This record gives sequence, structure tokens and C-alpha cells, in this order.
Amino acid sequence: MRGAEAVFPLGSLYISGDWDEYWQFHLQEEDKRNHLALYSSAIPLIKQVVKARCSTTPPPLPIPV
Repeated sequence: MRGAEAVFPLGSLYISGDWDEYWQFHLQEEDKRNHLALYSSAIPLIKQVVKARCSTTPPPLPIPV
């Protein structure tokens, strides 16, 4: 939807009293779309930190060209 038409459904949610329930649903779906899909196969951050801190060799420093 474009322009004001995109805002009308949000206004009706607010007026009907369903805003809080909708917003929780929206946040859950956004989390699935933006976070779970991106990080589902990645190593969790804490494991990366532990791995980096337990390493006996320092990470290589980039050499400017």
C-alpha cells in the first residue's frame, strides 16, 4: 500500500484496542525475519568470544598495502 492507505489499518488497530497484541505479533515476526534467519546456522556470540580468548596465538593484524 502507498501513502495514507498504509496507515489506515494501524489506526483501526489502535481504535479497536488490539494495538498491543498486534505490536507483540509484529515484533515476533520481525525477529524471525531479521534475526533468526540470519543467525540460525552461526556460532553464538559467546562461543566466538570464548574461542577468541582461549586462543594462544593472536589474530593476524591487517597489513596496509
